[in-house]
Amino acid sequence: MNESGLEDPAERPRCSAKGCHAAAVWALRWNNPKIHTPERRKIWLACQEHRESLSAFLGRRGFLRDVVPVGELEERR
Repeated sequence: MNESGLEDPAERPRCSAKGCHAAAVWALRWNNPKIHTPERRKIWLACQEHRESLSAFLGRRGFLRDVVPVGELEERR
């Protein structure tokens, strides 16, 4: 939050899709089994518009493990 009590837009999670600046609402948790241990999770963030395309990209490679709302990431910390 900034001095006015409003959330600073620069601090909000942003979509990982190239060129997208929309707020992220989904966390795509993935790993590459060739280089990451099974429990390791990398995270891409997605807006509603890019959730499907980013999930499909990771899914075709066998990397996608799960998709959760961004808010759940904060709860798990």
